[in-house]
Amino acid sequence: MTETTFEVKLPSNLLQLGLSKDDIQQRVSEWMVLSLFTEDRISSGKAARILNISRVDFLALLRRRGIAYVNYSSEETSEEIDSASRIESQKRS
Repeated sequence: MTETTFEVKLPSNLLQLGLSKDDIQQRVSEWMVLSLFTEDRISSGKAARILNISRVDFLALLRRRGIAYVNYSSEETSEEIDSASRIESQKRS
């Protein structure tokens, strides 16, 4: 993958927290990808490819960062609950 270098200014005390420059670089990259994913600008597959990890690992990263993979609207949630209820009713019949 090709890389581009940007100058990013960060507080120097980040290094005092035990983070190396490589750790910070990794976190900045993750933050950018997670941000694009949560804005629906890239898919989970593309996010994984950008970070050079598997899609399963990307989904695990979302979980670790407390980001929901599925973000249903209230209408979609109601439809899912109705569908699940219908399936459960059919099983009992």
